[in-house]
Amino acid sequence: MASPAPAKFRIDVDIHNLLMNSASSGPKPAEAKGVSLPEPVFPQYPELLQDPGPEITPTSRDWTYQQVWRKVRGWLLPYMRSRVMPGEFHPITAYLFLDYKCNLDCWYCWAFNNKVKGMTEDVARRSIDWLHDRGCRVLGLMGGEPLLRPQFAHKVVYYAAKKGFWIYVGTNGRLLRPEVADRLGDAGVAVYNFALDSWDEKPSLPKAFVPAQKNLEYLIRKQYVYGYMVFFNLNICRNNHEDVRRITEYAHAHRLATDYHINETPMLEQDEHFKHLSENPTYIRPEDWPSVDALVDWIIEKNKAGYQMVNSVQRLQEMKAFIRMSSGLDLNKYGWNGDGTGTNGNVTGMLAHTPGIAQDANGELHFTEWNCRAGQNNVIIRTDGTVAPCFPMYPSSFDWGNIDEPKFDQEQLTGMKHTCQRHCFSTLNHNLGYCYNDARVFKWVWKQIVTNRMKGGARSFED
Repeated sequence: MASPAPAKFRIDVDIHNLLMNSASSGPKPAEAKGVSLPEPVFPQYPELLQDPGPEITPTSRDWTYQQVWRKVRGWLLPYMRSRVMPGEFHPITAYLFLDYKCNLDCWYCWAFNNKVKGMTEDVARRSIDWLHDRGCRVLGLMGGEPLLRPQFAHKVVYYAAKKGFWIYVGTNGRLLRPEVADRLGDAGVAVYNFALDSWDEKPSLPKAFVPAQKNLEYLIRKQYVYGYMVFFNLNICRNNHEDVRRITEYAHAHRLATDYHINETPMLEQDEHFKHLSENPTYIRPEDWPSVDALVDWIIEKNKAGYQMVNSVQRLQEMKAFIRMSSGLDLNKYGWNGDGTGTNGNVTGMLAHTPGIAQDANGELHFTEWNCRAGQNNVIIRTDGTVAPCFPMYPSSFDWGNIDEPKFDQEQLTGMKHTCQRHCFSTLNHNLGYCYNDARVFKWVWKQIVTNRMKGGARSFED
């Protein structure tokens, strides 16, 4: 059976039309106010600059009081504030898109457009101030590639850290040279999300280990000097299964956490700059389902064996259902193994019994509602200072306002989420929604203090 052509978008048509064909002209960019970011002092800690870090990866991680306090101030206190303050919009996590440009062309990625102007110092500073005033203390620097302008990124990290933010940098690592890593580490970065899809570069997957190896090895050593963490972000595609296994083993050998995603077509229709929708070797086809199943099962085994992973076992299991749910095919013709040789019978019904999956009256499979907190405890800020609730909504023309006048309407968000939660596999927002629960939060904090004695690395919130 021939594989279907990739859909231009995955969300339901009605909500797609609302988000992409709004009657308004779209959100108004933040008006420039003429402010700038202060010039960073470097080095603030010359003794750390001279420390090369350990040659051999330590068997455990000891966190200083200051480093523990940075986590508490970044995550726990804003959570507690959001639970007691009136109103619905209390951002805990915020993502600042410094650039929508990128130095690499990953064929599955729509989060770049080299015609979009980068964020100005004016917008960056006022965004940080606005988030600070709303109680937010976790700031992710995103793109595109947020290190295209390393001096600008240094200024942003320096200013945000001085205001008490726990700072996360998502990067492909190719531009994270040792001198850049030292400046950002000295300024106060808390974690690097190092995106890797292949061991060596492939035409469709340029985010590779080998070209970034020297930068990564330096980063790994210096994390024990500056006190940040490093973890790998891997996107499971049709053409990188052995790469994912090899990178996973490397991460485990160097005591690094991993975070897995399943390759998705865009949630919303993209403009003409996204040129790789058709004939894309990264998109998973029905004939690839058995191989993906085997890889996910292997990852689950490693998770249970103690490998550090951001994903829970249940979330990993849901990946196997998701690739089938998003295929648009009659699943009963394929079987659980995807090639017609596996389980016969009502495969749709079997998937409906997977935790987190439901079947509606029309027989359509979808995720059950998972308490998405987008537009409540999560927000993104585009390069022009306009805001949106989450990553997939970056290209939306719907008017949620800007940093000067946000317009998050909870009734609109609730209606939107009723639909989009069914199609969304966001790891970040799923984790935020899962942990937005008092009992889970205090159980996790107790475990870190009593069981792990504040020596643990990154793990799923459910572990």
